[in-house]
Amino acid sequence: MRLRKDSFETLGGLPISPIPGPEDSASESETPGTPPYTRGVHETMYRSRLWTMRQYAGFSSAEETNTRFRTLLDRGQSGLSVAFDLPTQLGLDSDDPLSFGEVGRVGVAIDSILDMRQLFNQIQLDQVSTSMTINSPAIILLALYIAVGEEQGAAPDQLRGTVQNDILKEYIARGTHVFPPEPSMRLITDVIGYCAEKHPAWNTISISGYHIREAGATAVEELAFTLSNALAYVDAALSTGMDIDDFAPRLSFFFGCHNDFFEEVAKFRAARRLWHRLMNERYQPKNPKSSMLRFHTQTAGVTLTAQQPLNNVSRVAYQAMSAVLGGTQSLHTNSYDEAIGLPTDESATIALRTQQILAEETGVADVVDPMAGSYHVEALTDKIESEAYALICEIDEMGGALAALKTGFQQRRIHESAWKQTVDVEKQNRMVIGVNHARIDKEPEIEGQVIDPLIAEQQLAKLAELRGGRNAADVASALSALTVSAGTDENLFPLILHAVKVHCSVGEIMNALKEEFGTWMAPSGF
Repeated sequence: MRLRKDSFETLGGLPISPIPGPEDSASESETPGTPPYTRGVHETMYRSRLWTMRQYAGFSSAEETNTRFRTLLDRGQSGLSVAFDLPTQLGLDSDDPLSFGEVGRVGVAIDSILDMRQLFNQIQLDQVSTSMTINSPAIILLALYIAVGEEQGAAPDQLRGTVQNDILKEYIARGTHVFPPEPSMRLITDVIGYCAEKHPAWNTISISGYHIREAGATAVEELAFTLSNALAYVDAALSTGMDIDDFAPRLSFFFGCHNDFFEEVAKFRAARRLWHRLMNERYQPKNPKSSMLRFHTQTAGVTLTAQQPLNNVSRVAYQAMSAVLGGTQSLHTNSYDEAIGLPTDESATIALRTQQILAEETGVADVVDPMAGSYHVEALTDKIESEAYALICEIDEMGGALAALKTGFQQRRIHESAWKQTVDVEKQNRMVIGVNHARIDKEPEIEGQVIDPLIAEQQLAKLAELRGGRNAADVASALSALTVSAGTDENLFPLILHAVKVHCSVGEIMNALKEEFGTWMAPSGF
């Protein structure tokens, strides 16, 4: 029997009417594909084109990750998504003392163009769309990708994909920032400006709520902090002299999808409407695509449990359906064993098959915004939009996202929400199957992906090969020019692209920038 509750609310604490009716929604009738895009960014949505099934993958070496990529493509995946190891995320070479014990552990190790070539061996970059989850050294990893694309003969306008390049959420929720906020923002606008001119099909930033939500934020906080960060990026790009319509159509977003099914559907609907409102209130773009919120979704890694891990297959399936009903443009479904270790080939395939079953067997792709008209969903959409807008205005009063994070405002809000959710589980106000409810004595034995301990040695050998076969004078000249230009307003992307082509390593380029930019620690202690 279910425990009796005196009141009901969403996972994020929003009150739920017992029997919703027309009075619970103030939404007007809207058409999919038209402003403010509450019901979807395309008129026909999945009827004419399914969402991109973009499975996140990366582990060990570039060689092994390349094998996984080609397997997923052969099994029907329609886009690549690269996970980098922690040293790469921090711009450290594999032979840096701080990289010890972390090389190839949570993603693929990329130290130089040698690794990037191997990562995409036998994969034509003008034939795939690639997403790279990288932030502090994003400008370097994108330069490596473009350099490999050029070597393959790909035209600049044929390179399609997304680089996350969202540093503000690193300060707020994740902690893999390196430089102080201002030079970090400069690197982002350099990427935006360069790609707007040279690579028009590339999404130069994926403003991420996923990591904010994984850190403990509510749905409202995820939406508000993400869009507030996006406004900061828009303002930074405009300050360089760009026009809003030069870059805003290529902005993309990345959200998590958690267990509260209807709250998540409503969050995605509210996100589109709120972004359209903010863009038109503040910037008056002429291109309709500048105010159109397009987003990728990943099911919630933080909801996966090591207890009874096969239950995660069900969790992922429900979250994936919620994302699709909310109108996502691409989707990653987590593997059931991720609370234990890196996904195995079997578990990654099951995660992909979950999306394929959703697309081909359930019928949910046949109707555009099938949740429209639900009193409950419409009411939640209105409520989430209203509360997120109020929180964005509160951040504006502090001077915007950059000023607020320097005081630790967003960090404190996330910590408080995370604590409340933890207490709710511990007090059994929220049930988590296998953790505080429906437990079993004997857990099934499931082994995650095992990383070869020799991977670090292999990366060190590859770095030695790189340094032994390059022109030392060219490397020194490229790095020196980069440090000098970091102290000017010059766009650094062409200099970094040149540096990777003459075989500078990721760590060497980062160190050249550190000489001018320095490093930074957030108020929260990250």
